[in-house]
Amino acid sequence: MNHDFLTPIEDSVIAQLDEQSPDCLGRNIQIYSKKEGFPILENVQIAIFGVKEDRNSQDNFGCGEDLYLIRHKLYELFPGNWHSNIVDIGNVEKGNQVSDTYYAVKEITAFLLKKNIIPIIIGGGQDITYINYRAYDALEQSVNLTAVDSRFDLGSLEGELTSQSYLSKIIMQEPNNLFNYCNVGYQTYFNSQEEINLLESLFFDSYRLGEAKELENIEPAFRDADIVSIDIGAIRQSDAPANKNASPNGFYGEEICAISRYAGISDKVSSFGIYEYNAKYDKNHQTAHLIAQIIWYFIEGFNYRVKDYPFSGKENYQRFTVLLEEDEPLTFYKSNKSGRWWMEINILSNNKYKRHALIPCTYKDYVAATKQLIPEKWYRAMKKML
Repeated sequence: MNHDFLTPIEDSVIAQLDEQSPDCLGRNIQIYSKKEGFPILENVQIAIFGVKEDRNSQDNFGCGEDLYLIRHKLYELFPGNWHSNIVDIGNVEKGNQVSDTYYAVKEITAFLLKKNIIPIIIGGGQDITYINYRAYDALEQSVNLTAVDSRFDLGSLEGELTSQSYLSKIIMQEPNNLFNYCNVGYQTYFNSQEEINLLESLFFDSYRLGEAKELENIEPAFRDADIVSIDIGAIRQSDAPANKNASPNGFYGEEICAISRYAGISDKVSSFGIYEYNAKYDKNHQTAHLIAQIIWYFIEGFNYRVKDYPFSGKENYQRFTVLLEEDEPLTFYKSNKSGRWWMEINILSNNKYKRHALIPCTYKDYVAATKQLIPEKWYRAMKKML
């Protein structure tokens, strides 16, 4: 990886660590600093880096600045009973052009993915989600994106890439590697009915805020994701004020941390981003502290992965076959390790979407099927595969 794309963590942040407990997180991870140099990436599972880019963040300029505030709070936290090796590889500075920043982020992310290192991206606008997605081009596989956001961010296809139009670019621009998009926590009054209907017509998944607050409903959305993107604007302003587009309604702090843990514990999630943090609006660094805890919970979840998806061996699962009156039988699997559920779509072995044929679900979906009600997520996935 070209280290020239990254700058080291500020000396003031490193100096603060001398005052912290030797057991704190900041003293138990490798950090890119002027003194220590760039971390060794061998046997590393998670790499944190910041993006100081705000030029395409609509109405939230400044969202790439002062990322050291997040690190101050993160480094102070104590790690759990973790086995993973973590590095902080510094920041991507603003390029001469926005495209220069995008290129650096894409190259760094692609490099980490190829080494099976999960990038945790902090800072910048949510347009960086598109660049994160484009980094998967090198893997030549279809991917699933789950976004925690009050808006769909479809925007205009004709305009330039922005934080409020990145999804239309993902959907329409080639190469198209997107299999499924899932929005968690959208608020209807921020999205036109035309946009809501479009997502339905594309067989994408979406959960309104009220439905998403029943956290059991949304766990499968993260178990099925390759990329998870969090817009800080999805959190209520009282809990996360550091966003010019913050709203009175949204997730509570403890809810977003639970969601982050879902993302971390998913065997499939391979990149994680938290965007739109704007320190100008952060009261008492409250949002920086919350983002630090969001990252902590993601890492906590990662350390409790049980590797039960995709199948390691069908002897580790209970199989349930539901006979349907007007269709083929529907097969469910329950993991003996975690108690989590999947349902299967029978497709040909040479189908390019084979890796998506096992759909994460809940026990409620199984119960619904026994009552002859085909789960909606099974129907949508099948429409995209066949």
